[in-house]
Amino acid sequence: MSKTFSIVTFLLSSLIFISCGDDEIIINEPLTIADIAAGDSQFSTLVSALDRVGLVSVLNGTGTYTVFAPTNSAFTNSGIDLNSLSDETLTDVLLYHVLGATVTSGEIVEGQTYVSTASTGSPNNTALSALIEKTGSVVTINQTATVTSADITASNGVIHVIDKVILPLDIVGHAVANSNFTSLVGALGAASGELVSVLSGDGPFTVFAPLNSAFDAISDVAATLSADQLSKVLTYHVVSGNVISTDLSNGMNVVTVNSEMIKIGISGSSVTITDAGGNVSNVILTDVQATNGVIHVLDSVILPKDL
Repeated sequence: MSKTFSIVTFLLSSLIFISCGDDEIIINEPLTIADIAAGDSQFSTLVSALDRVGLVSVLNGTGTYTVFAPTNSAFTNSGIDLNSLSDETLTDVLLYHVLGATVTSGEIVEGQTYVSTASTGSPNNTALSALIEKTGSVVTINQTATVTSADITASNGVIHVIDKVILPLDIVGHAVANSNFTSLVGALGAASGELVSVLSGDGPFTVFAPLNSAFDAISDVAATLSADQLSKVLTYHVVSGNVISTDLSNGMNVVTVNSEMIKIGISGSSVTITDAGGNVSNVILTDVQATNGVIHVLDSVILPKDL
């Protein structure tokens, strides 16, 4: 009996503080993400922005969230004038810093990971993607912001402090942010047709994006291509519309922007693309959602019929 009483007493003492002078009992309630931000002066700009678009109540409510929280200096360093942003744009930007689940620093894996944010400013109103990259103890988002302080625990999630504001990315922005797409970015710049500007436009576009290793595998061929031929190859990787993975089906023929066809193959979780010459490329990652379209990642370059 005395042992049970001791355990109960310990549990109660961890939850309440008793003032013997006036018998007052004060319950220490855990703070929400919004409470923590409001109580820390380094987040005053963030709190003001959240309040302006009615998001304080969201981060003060129930649920589980991860918030990459920019400090006041982060807003200054990013050169963002909040007054110049519409409420809709500001909402998209702020929600781009929020994940709909609690992710601690220990749960972020080494290397690159795409995550779905709470921002839905895409052509089909699906969640926009962000790239989290971990190298040792350093964590960055979209190669723009660095986590300076991690794992501030709240009752409804966790806060990671960042030194820059992260902005939703278009297709070209995502390609630039990922070090595995440097060859693709270089090719877009070298091709005729101002493809960087085109793929930065309204779209929407679906891009089947080859990795650097895919371009390395055809380096001898690529070196012989003119700017027009390179443009033909690259536009063979682009389809009009925001075509996400669930829109694809086995045996589906898809017309690309350069007017030639590719064929989709689906077997279980495996997705392939067969080009005009019968060469097969594996889709190794799907549904990187950008503001003006979606990216699916390929392990090889697909080639059109006539170059």
